[in-house]
Amino acid sequence: MSSATVVEMRQVDKSFTGVHALKGVNFELRSGEVHALVGENGAGKSTLVKTLTGIVDKDSGEIHYLGRLFNPRDPKHALEMGIGIIHQELNMMDHLTVAQNIFIGRESTRLGGLFLDEQAQNRRAAELFQRLNMDIDPEQRLGELTVGKQQMVEIAKAVSHDLRVLILDEPTAALTLNEISELFEIMRDLRSQGVGMIYISHRMDEIGKITDRVTVMRDGEWVATKDTDQVTTADIINMMVGRTIYEQPKAASNVGADAPVVLKVENLNAGRMVKDVSFQLRRGEILGFAGLMGAGRTETARAIFGADPLQTGTIEVMGRPVHIRSPQDAVSHGIGYLSEDRKRFGLALNLSVKENAVLANYESFEKNLFIQARSVEKIADEYVKKLQIKTPTLEQILRNLSGGNQQKVVIAKWLIRNSEILIFDEPTRGIDVGAKSEIYSLMNELAAAGKSIIMISSELPEVLRMSDRIVVMCEGRVTGELDIAEASQEKIMEYATKRTQEQI
Repeated sequence: MSSATVVEMRQVDKSFTGVHALKGVNFELRSGEVHALVGENGAGKSTLVKTLTGIVDKDSGEIHYLGRLFNPRDPKHALEMGIGIIHQELNMMDHLTVAQNIFIGRESTRLGGLFLDEQAQNRRAAELFQRLNMDIDPEQRLGELTVGKQQMVEIAKAVSHDLRVLILDEPTAALTLNEISELFEIMRDLRSQGVGMIYISHRMDEIGKITDRVTVMRDGEWVATKDTDQVTTADIINMMVGRTIYEQPKAASNVGADAPVVLKVENLNAGRMVKDVSFQLRRGEILGFAGLMGAGRTETARAIFGADPLQTGTIEVMGRPVHIRSPQDAVSHGIGYLSEDRKRFGLALNLSVKENAVLANYESFEKNLFIQARSVEKIADEYVKKLQIKTPTLEQILRNLSGGNQQKVVIAKWLIRNSEILIFDEPTRGIDVGAKSEIYSLMNELAAAGKSIIMISSELPEVLRMSDRIVVMCEGRVTGELDIAEASQEKIMEYATKRTQEQI
């Protein structure tokens, strides 16, 4: 790896109204390295890279790029200079082809620019994909690709600008294991070509696999920069949060076998991914659902919640058979669902914290066709305090909150609805380790208060830390059930890869 410095940021400072986001931060990126930038939500990571790409202006400090003072006017200017960013939420046009997305604004033309030359443009895209070892059809519409492939297209688009610096913000949040492996191969190839990469991620296991150095930020300040092979995950987490967060497996279940069954599912079938699924959930229990990608866990949850049509099978709530044909039916039976994609299915990001908190329960605040504003304000304020949601006011627009606090607002929504059964689908995806610990504590408090929780998670340490029992799925079927006292990562993986006789 070359040691030449590509980017050097010196004493960068930035304040927003009431928030000192960056406090004299120093950061260095070398040619041909993958440099992790980690920290809790609100640590200043995003603000730092936004000053580098011209999305926000720094208040003071200096940025040096390729040995020269650099003040990006906007993201377009930064990209023209060779600095690209891949945001967690992709920003392309699904209805256009892959090639059209890559070269939008730089289209191939003929006859002096009078006509577009689609064939030449497709050839340029094909050559680019060949150079990056990407197996993508330039003529395919972008919306037909998986999220992983769309992300590859975004990377190819950035690289087509003769990139020297690539910033990847939570790039693996929505990818499968195979897609993550493909992404890492592309990153290694770019590293060998001398491209310096800033890698922002909350996934500690990825830091060790793909990065060369790691810089930790906390509360807008630089904490440390270390060679990745010289620090452990525990070291990084301790620097991030200023305290040690232990994720030891739960030793024993907190729920007895005589606890009443609040949800009973038998022989559930729905679509291609839910095949003869049966399980029980007890009062006050956290029931973990484990399995590899494509195991059918989310599809099972969506079928129970009425988001996807149920073909056959029975569901009982509190000992009584129920017919759930829509999410409204599920909510009426006391079931709340925290989707793995909270921004698409769980929240209205452009509405306030207060409005989101009562979103599932507006009718109870209605009187004579009018909403009782004081009652809404009172209940929202109560749950913001109870769940320790960090927001300046109840009127704060939700998209301005961190991921962990957004997740708490979703939980508040279902608690205000007084849901007895809560389905948490990937409850800590995309949130930092400190916020994770808060979510864990909140889930334990809810279970202790008698709420019953189904927790779907792809992180085995999380499943082992939180669950009283664990249901394991593989290819749409339940292949094992473990009491937490007998569970281990090895046993879970054995069941997660164990195809039943019907699957062979």
